[in-house]
Amino acid sequence: MVSPYVGHESQVSGVEEHRLVGGKGDGMRLFLVRNGKGLEFTVSADRCADISRLSFRGLNMSHFAACGYVAPAYYDGVENGFLKSFTVGFLTTCGLNAVGVPCDDAGERLPLHGTVGNIPAEQVWWEKDGKEIRLHAVIKDQALGAHKLLMKRTIGCSLEENSLYVEDVIENEGDTEYPAMILYHMNMGYPLLSEKSEIYIPSADVKPRTEHAAEDIDTWMKMLPPQPGFEEQCYFHSFDKDGLAAIYNPDIDQGLAIRFDPGSLPYFTEWKMMGCRDYVLGLEPGNCHPDGRDRMRAEGGLTILQPGESVRYHVDVSMIAGRDQWNAVCGKS
Repeated sequence: MVSPYVGHESQVSGVEEHRLVGGKGDGMRLFLVRNGKGLEFTVSADRCADISRLSFRGLNMSHFAACGYVAPAYYDGVENGFLKSFTVGFLTTCGLNAVGVPCDDAGERLPLHGTVGNIPAEQVWWEKDGKEIRLHAVIKDQALGAHKLLMKRTIGCSLEENSLYVEDVIENEGDTEYPAMILYHMNMGYPLLSEKSEIYIPSADVKPRTEHAAEDIDTWMKMLPPQPGFEEQCYFHSFDKDGLAAIYNPDIDQGLAIRFDPGSLPYFTEWKMMGCRDYVLGLEPGNCHPDGRDRMRAEGGLTILQPGESVRYHVDVSMIAGRDQWNAVCGKS
């Protein structure tokens, strides 16, 4: 029932569909979601129903790359062409056929981070009850004579507190087995991210991805001001218990926490990119690491779906308002 204090129900919260006009994003469908308590985010229907923007109480929380919105028609699916249209946003989904560096595996040449993040949703609809808004999308990662994976996505936004979740069900609709890889590439940006930001990842173990990352292994949690010519550093975290990664910036007195089940998403990558205008911290749960499908297969870590088989993944994101909430997330009194 609509409150007697408001006219249209969208006065306080709801979902609005917009379309971009002009530039490489021309015609893209965007769904703006507002919970009426300060949480707002944009779902890009033509880019895997990913979350392109996230803000809390009027302040930006995510990174938005210099390329801006890029429609899937411009996607370059060869080698590292992914980067030409990598909007970054709060969430870019990597997969489903591949995650990580380009590689050859099982007779396929696989591009950087797979193709699903540049596939438009077949269907998008939303519903709202007294407790939450739920936006649903269906994405088909399928081709003639190739794999046939279906992803059903639900993005839920609480109307009672400042939190959201992403839940995906991936099904193999083909007649042969096929890998299903997924990495939730979640990206923090200014003003949430700065050299003042505090990072909390209570992992059991941290390993550098490269020798360059190993040089600063002792300061993986320390953010820097933007650095000209910065070379990315990645760290792999493993968890004994619940998966958690959080960030808080005292300058804006806000932050967010990402929670996931390391039983189903056992790999977590911290992407530390402190470049000028490429200033972003990736906090990325996944069912694989980003070193390519060939290496995951060699290590025996690939999730293989049989025909008709499906798998479900869930990630929660909650906003942090104030030092007290941050201390509670970190387990401080």
